[in-house]
Amino acid sequence: MKNSLARMRRRYTSTRLLETDVAAEPFTQFRAWLRDAVSVGLPEPNAMVLATSTPDGIPSSRHVLLKELDGEGFVFFTNHGSQKAAEIAQNPHVSLCFPWFPMERQVVVGGTATAISREESLAYWVTRPRDSQIGAWASRQSSVISSRDELESEAASVAERFAEEVPLPEFWGGFRVVPRMLEFWQGGVGRLHDRLRYRRVDGAWVLERLAP
Repeated sequence: MKNSLARMRRRYTSTRLLETDVAAEPFTQFRAWLRDAVSVGLPEPNAMVLATSTPDGIPSSRHVLLKELDGEGFVFFTNHGSQKAAEIAQNPHVSLCFPWFPMERQVVVGGTATAISREESLAYWVTRPRDSQIGAWASRQSSVISSRDELESEAASVAERFAEEVPLPEFWGGFRVVPRMLEFWQGGVGRLHDRLRYRRVDGAWVLERLAP
């Protein structure tokens, strides 16, 4: 396995990503790349790796789904009792990564996460399928449970309890990641990758190139 891992290598063939190719501000550029990811049929194009950490710097990461993108930032939803929510409550500095490797691209976001309003969470909640709503009620996310049967039994109990409309739980809602920087990475021939970073300075976005 060690030798086979060493030989695993992809030759990137993308054209160069130049400063003149990107938008003046990062949200416009991100939306353009996200549209590209959707149009080519990437699975879960809105999936992103969310990295959080404890106050003393112990990190954790997981995939979550981007569900809203507005002029302020990137919104995802979760149980407020989850590990990620607990870590955000103690240390709001987070990182996001969109791994669009079939397109030889990725986007990395660094910023601060804050809980959105209950009204905003409700607006999204009502668009969720009923089984997803039931799952949110049934799962004490990140807690230890005895078995799969316990989880399925709780879901059945929730479905019976809420035979019609499933209300928004008090313990569930969204977080918005307001970015301080966004880096757009595109693979390059000979590992000469292009890395263009937008960084917020005094309320304005500064575009700079990073060495690969």
